[in-house]
Amino acid sequence: MTLSPKRFGFACASAAGLFYLGCVFLMAVAGAENLAFFFNGLFHGLDLRPILVDQMSVGVTITGFVHTVIMSWLFGALVAVVYNLSACFGRRRQR
Repeated sequence: MTLSPKRFGFACASAAGLFYLGCVFLMAVAGAENLAFFFNGLFHGLDLRPILVDQMSVGVTITGFVHTVIMSWLFGALVAVVYNLSACFGRRRQR
């Protein structure tokens, strides 16, 4: 079985984009204190208040979304290529 780098990259980028939009929605709806409580629980009690930003401009949000999607697509495509190459080398050893 081989993976299509374009399709796998698209799947990773879509999942990361949806996750990013979920985080943006959470930041818009929850207050700063609730946001800090949520992320502290998510990261096993690590205090993230010093680096937590509760106000972001629309430009920064869109730029972050675009960068997240692009980097996730590249990561997914790379994983698919490495998987396909490792499958190729695995077949050669079995012969």
